[in-house]
Amino acid sequence: MNRVLAAMEEKMAISGVVTQLRTTDMASSIRFYTEKRGLAVEFNYQDFYTGVRAGSQIFHLKLVDEKDPSISFIEDGGHFHLYLETKGVEDFAAQLKAKNVPLVKDVHETPWRTREIVIHDDQGHTLYLGEPL
Repeated sequence: MNRVLAAMEEKMAISGVVTQLRTTDMASSIRFYTEKRGLAVEFNYQDFYTGVRAGSQIFHLKLVDEKDPSISFIEDGGHFHLYLETKGVEDFAAQLKAKNVPLVKDVHETPWRTREIVIHDDQGHTLYLGEPL
């Protein structure tokens, strides 16, 4: 099986991964990610699909009719929807607090040698922001 995977990797080089978060209120989600998080809208497709730029990375927002069913599962299990690797987590936490974005978990160091914070977006998605130590 490993030879099959190795052959696939040789033929198909992955240059990036894009994730998609669901939102029931696109305007609210765009405001959260641009005004509260300081990110930028990369593109809008009609009124139901938006790309958000986070440094060199992009993630997508998709307008849906019902709240993302994974939100409670993620929260109950201590999982995350997005992990954003960054620098200056402590400063970033202070900026979020100044913009009245509550931290689910304040700045902390992990056994796997990262410094992290945890927040929820306007829809309840769990976002981890971390930096390697």
